[in-house]
Amino acid sequence: MLGPVLRVLFRPRIEGLENIPEDGAAIVAGNHLSFSDHFLMPAILKRRITFLAKAEYFTGPGIKGKLTATFFRSAGQIPVDRSGKDAGQAAIREGLGVLSKGELLGIYPEGTRSHDGRLYKGKVGVAVMALTAGVPVIPCAMLGTFEIQPPGQKLPKIKQVAIRFGEPLDFSRYAGMENQKAAIRAVTDEIMYAILELSGQEYVDEYAAKVKAAEQEAAPPRKFPKLRR
Repeated sequence: MLGPVLRVLFRPRIEGLENIPEDGAAIVAGNHLSFSDHFLMPAILKRRITFLAKAEYFTGPGIKGKLTATFFRSAGQIPVDRSGKDAGQAAIREGLGVLSKGELLGIYPEGTRSHDGRLYKGKVGVAVMALTAGVPVIPCAMLGTFEIQPPGQKLPKIKQVAIRFGEPLDFSRYAGMENQKAAIRAVTDEIMYAILELSGQEYVDEYAAKVKAAEQEAAPPRKFPKLRR
């Protein structure tokens, strides 16, 4: 029910949809510009896609929290706890579980939303899953979603967006190398370059979370007005 409504509201221009396999396991790896990405990509696909989403989206308090959790589940998302030392391995296990069923897995290799519209260095979990499961990776670019719902904006603007899918990337030449750092880094970088080619974004060879943290630390402290006695 959600898909038709979103297609009418945002009228997405779609390119390369034929690159999504009709069946069988595969990974769709995309840039992540907006909260809206979680729903717009699944809305235009002909088959179900499962995304890994942070667990906080499923555990919010009150009615708003329950609605958010229901919304995410209806969009084919499963919660992953990103806290603790085992967070990365937990996400990989969940992703491999989806792929083992012959399903489509969606992932944002940057690990978080871009706070400024640029494309950031990808984390290697996508490569580990692709090599371990032996599946192709379809690069995807979300275009215009940063403008309709930038960070901090609760509701998206109703405006046309575009979604591009590239040709599947075959990494069979790296078979059995999922535990080799150089191999998984090379695979990840190839995926990110393919996304960059589709999106045309400025690329930053640093992790988004690290850049965000550095900018927040460097920001001047907020000034609060003095209370009158």
